[in-house]
Amino acid sequence: MKESKPGPALRRAAVLLAVSTLAAALASPITAAAPAAAATAPAAEALKWSNCATSRYPTLQCASLKVPLDHDSPAGRQISLALTRVPHTAARSQGPLLVNPGGPGGSGRTLAGFIASALPKDVAAQYDVIGFDPRGVGKSEPALDCGAGHFTPVRPDSVPLDEETERANLERVKSFAESCQTKHADVLPHIGTVSAARDLEVLRTALRADKLSYFGYSYGTYLGAVYAKLHPDRVHRLVLDSVVDPAGVWYEDNLAQDQAFDSRHKAFMAWVARYDATYHLGTDPAEVEARWYEMRTALRTAPAGAKVGPAELEDTFMPGGYFNGYWPHLATAFAAYAVEGDPKPLVSAYEKFGAVEPSAGNSYSVYTAVQCRDSAWPRNWNQWRADMWRTHAKAPFMTWNNAWYNAPCAFWPGEPLQAPDVTNSALPQALLFQATEDAATPYEGAVSMRRKLAGSALVVEEGGGNHGIALSGNKCLDEKLASYLLTGKAADAVCPAQAAPTPIPATRAVPPSAGGAALHGLLGFRS
Repeated sequence: MKESKPGPALRRAAVLLAVSTLAAALASPITAAAPAAAATAPAAEALKWSNCATSRYPTLQCASLKVPLDHDSPAGRQISLALTRVPHTAARSQGPLLVNPGGPGGSGRTLAGFIASALPKDVAAQYDVIGFDPRGVGKSEPALDCGAGHFTPVRPDSVPLDEETERANLERVKSFAESCQTKHADVLPHIGTVSAARDLEVLRTALRADKLSYFGYSYGTYLGAVYAKLHPDRVHRLVLDSVVDPAGVWYEDNLAQDQAFDSRHKAFMAWVARYDATYHLGTDPAEVEARWYEMRTALRTAPAGAKVGPAELEDTFMPGGYFNGYWPHLATAFAAYAVEGDPKPLVSAYEKFGAVEPSAGNSYSVYTAVQCRDSAWPRNWNQWRADMWRTHAKAPFMTWNNAWYNAPCAFWPGEPLQAPDVTNSALPQALLFQATEDAATPYEGAVSMRRKLAGSALVVEEGGGNHGIALSGNKCLDEKLASYLLTGKAADAVCPAQAAPTPIPATRAVPPSAGGAALHGLLGFRS
């Protein structure tokens, strides 16, 4: 289990370490030999693009790509990946730029249009921006969906305070794992990061491109690093934003998340306390946090609107750990319940931020299939129980919620793979972005990845806590991204975080394009 996040002084030292140009910043030298080149994928049939424009993305095109279900049997069963493209418009093209929103399980088709429109026009004009649904996801076929109703409220309390609650949660996750095996036994052995990375090489050949560029958020950073490990000579540009710690895939990374999310939740409680004149929940962050847990306890016996129990409450407030633009809306719902005794805003907040949409059955199914297949998870539930209670004692906000989200991996069919070492000294320079207070992918993971990718540059958003930071409104970050995509050159740097939000009227909806909300609507939670 990873240690708790360092305090402010140590964190500042870590930031300086990450961006220093001194030799000490590279204290972990690359010692691994350059990876042997993976076999180049057989030339795929050229893609046939058709118009699928929308009012927002008027030049968007769509296509479908056939890839082998089993890359070791390329002549065997084929599956399809759904693609989108915004074509380049400049006379000189820098080739395809593949984009991925994370997850695993996130659909990337809409992300292509967003990134093409968010980049400076002269930069976007030089790339074919390609979105894709990874194998098993969204419009790709077959699409996984292991079990309807897995997140139907009201679920058992995530914190198993008694044997009955623990047993009920265990039955849920075992049933989900069994359903996946029943419905998708032929596909599950081929759902994983390495298989998805090998799909990208088939896509490169179908695009008739000598090299490709890649821009991934969250889990997408790991997918990009694995592709780069397999095919370093095929990488033109590599941008990784909100970086997965490759050393913790995946059980250890989730334990690190638990502690980071608790810290982020405390930051939210401190923000609420700062605006006591608006929310009337107290001026002491500890007092505000105590009232939040009192709300959680009350919902255990009387779920709000027969929908929001403790587990759903955590689901509702967890998005605030990804994006602080949601804080005013969550604080309004919190205050309505805790101060005014009105549960309706809390139910509305759950429906907006926490409730599972129909498509989430697919994304969660792929999430579990990838995570459970990628690397070994403890199979002894006693180890999970001990680790979760130990972590919960320090980080109660979402430790057990996150445990149950991942617990199907304790009962997953088949043998797991061994996560590849993404250490790479054969790449062109990569560019990494990371906020110091990111909860979903804690800062230390970016430092780890930076050391593994020889010559890479790390741009740090100091004091930032959002997950997914490039193209979300920070001019300093966005300028460095644009420069790198144009030139392929970058340097370590520190950018100041954007200002924290301020309270807004309770009736105002989340702005679709302000403060990064547009991007964060495309980056699936749990990424």
